[in-house]
Amino acid sequence: MEKILIIEDDESIAMLEKDYLETRDFDVTIISNGSKGLEEALKNSYSLIVLDIMLPEYDGFYILRAIREKTNIPVLLVSAKSLEIDKIKGLGLGADDYITKPFNFNEFLARVDAHLNRYKRLTEKNENGDSLIFDGLIIETKKRKVFVNEKEIVLTNKEFELLLFLAKNENIVFNKEKLMDEIWGYESFGDTSTVTVHVKRIREKIEKESKNKAYLQTVWGTGYRFSSQ
Repeated sequence: MEKILIIEDDESIAMLEKDYLETRDFDVTIISNGSKGLEEALKNSYSLIVLDIMLPEYDGFYILRAIREKTNIPVLLVSAKSLEIDKIKGLGLGADDYITKPFNFNEFLARVDAHLNRYKRLTEKNENGDSLIFDGLIIETKKRKVFVNEKEIVLTNKEFELLLFLAKNENIVFNKEKLMDEIWGYESFGDTSTVTVHVKRIREKIEKESKNKAYLQTVWGTGYRFSSQ
């Protein structure tokens, strides 16, 4: 049975999320305090974490940052804030998704299912071939590691997936909607700004070590492509 952790201080929302998740036979734990939620997230093994931003003691951004130092399990941020800057910050810290209260619970379940299924496929997948090797860039597909000029670059789960997908399809241009479908696994609920944030984060990490070599290129009005030239 898949285990899901909800870190949410609004009891009514937490119980609704729990009730809906239990209709899918998930084993659900609720923690209403930020510091205790972080402790639980790091102490026990969960398949997905539903994380509120506004929490007592530690906020969701602090918890997310600490989780990402230890694990790449899916994290779905939930917030009453609809400000774009909060979404960008959350995705930039490594959240897999962001949903704003109040939300449709069918949409909530669809997002949970998409992230669980994709993460499960990724962790079980056995790639043919160990590495993709480019000029100054190595992507180890089985170990899920990235090196630029022999220095390891730490990417979040979704950052790695996005870079790997584009690198496997070098010089092919993909629009944001296609990348949402390939990496996040859903279309109708997708917000393409998620792609923009992840591309920006990957660039910040790898171009710093590659002497500003642009592996991920923007094709204006169309999308993105990977190029090692």
